[in-house]
Amino acid sequence: MTFTDTKELKSIVYKTLNDSTIDWIEEKMDIIIANDSAKDLYLTYSLLSHKINSDILLDLENLDNDSLSQYLSIQKASTLQMVRIYLLSSVLEENGEYFQPKVANLIQVADTGELETFLKFLILLPNPENYKQAAVEALRTNITRVFDAISAYNPYPSAYFDDQQWNQMYLKAAFMQQDLSRILDIDKRANADLARIISDYAHERWAASRDVDPYFWRPVGGFLDDSLLKDMKRLLQSDNPVENAVGALCCFRSDTSKAKALLNEYPDLREAAAQGKINWSNLKVD
Repeated sequence: MTFTDTKELKSIVYKTLNDSTIDWIEEKMDIIIANDSAKDLYLTYSLLSHKINSDILLDLENLDNDSLSQYLSIQKASTLQMVRIYLLSSVLEENGEYFQPKVANLIQVADTGELETFLKFLILLPNPENYKQAAVEALRTNITRVFDAISAYNPYPSAYFDDQQWNQMYLKAAFMQQDLSRILDIDKRANADLARIISDYAHERWAASRDVDPYFWRPVGGFLDDSLLKDMKRLLQSDNPVENAVGALCCFRSDTSKAKALLNEYPDLREAAAQGKINWSNLKVD
């Protein structure tokens, strides 16, 4: 998912608006762009919530862009949210140098609902990397809906976060007991530091006689050193069949001879992983 042309956003959002609302939006945008007016941008942005019902979802029927359609659908994008993104994209496309700091300021003063919109759809703005600070700042929040906006089904972190930032997001999602399967590109963004931290966290949980979300282990398969192989052995020997499956999936992904040798001790699990009978999508996480 990359920046979407404003014409495409326009065609999507205007499908659910009446003519008078469309005329009002276009008139305001013409004024903002013609005058490079931050004041009119802020005022128009604020008034949108009075013009458009926040409960109206987008009409995504017959949308040619499948990836965009899936993205907006899974994010349950409303017409109001997308009109806001369309407005910002339009002014940024016309004069990014002037409006970029103005949009960044708008994010800083946003209420919870507005911030949720920004974070969910940052990837659709021109030059979305310019708003990375706002995305990283969202990792510090204790407001679940704000954290979910940047972490759940959002392609932005994978595209723009460095390893430290991505690891922070993944670990916080685990600490908050969020559904980790909603995080995109876990395999792509897996790294050795994260694998080590996951192991350390699991040891803390085990020492306190607490369970570990089986899905939490997904990033470690490509980094099975001797220490992590001990963790895999524990999972494979567990009385919990879900943990057995996790150990098998991690070892199956590994290229190390030690991991393959360990998995060979459990031929049924090895075959199940090889045939896709167990995978991260069908793994039962209670």
